[in-house]
Amino acid sequence: MDIHYLGHAAFEFTDGATTILIDPFITGNPSAAVAAEDLSPDVILLTHGHGDHYGDVVPIAKRTGATVVAIVEIAGELQEEGLADVRDPNIGGTVKFDWGSVKLVPAWHTSTTPKGTVSTPAGLIIEFAGKTVYHLGDTALFGDLELIGRRHAIDVALVPIGGHYTMDREDAVEAVRMLAAAQVIPCHYNTFPPIETDAEAFKVDVENSTAAEVIVLAPGEHHSL
Repeated sequence: MDIHYLGHAAFEFTDGATTILIDPFITGNPSAAVAAEDLSPDVILLTHGHGDHYGDVVPIAKRTGATVVAIVEIAGELQEEGLADVRDPNIGGTVKFDWGSVKLVPAWHTSTTPKGTVSTPAGLIIEFAGKTVYHLGDTALFGDLELIGRRHAIDVALVPIGGHYTMDREDAVEAVRMLAAAQVIPCHYNTFPPIETDAEAFKVDVENSTAAEVIVLAPGEHHSL
């Protein structure tokens, strides 16, 4: 599986046959590594409704016919936007596909779409290409991350570290310890001044205190799993 970091909290995964896009905030993203028009996903997954995650989901899905997975309230809004294939789980729900599955788990944050739909934010447990990837979404540190780590053998955790709107890099070290992930990719940092932080310092702190390997990706870079 190839993991492509698109900037901020947006990622693209592919195994050569299926392409998954997460939180496609591309237009207006100063760190975006691609243009929205360059993306052709089979599936789009959303963690929550804030504009820096919801992003270009509607135009990309309309252009490509991609299946979109979002929590039920956002899914309803997307259906009203005319998207043809929308799946609508709630927290704890799993959507299964031929390529694997995605499960919504709790995230401590808030969520309102650009059109005003209020919903509960989520993290995403993604089973794909024989691996388990956990996108934490925009969460604060909370104790049930340890439970999630016990329930799922996480190969890669995509962890916000920027602070201000999410956990900061110090709290993220504790999150990694609780999750016991094999690898960690930091995200949601340095896009805007309030979330500027030192990813290399995060890497040092994690690798000095846990068994996890930290892969720091610049927007546009890839990691093979």
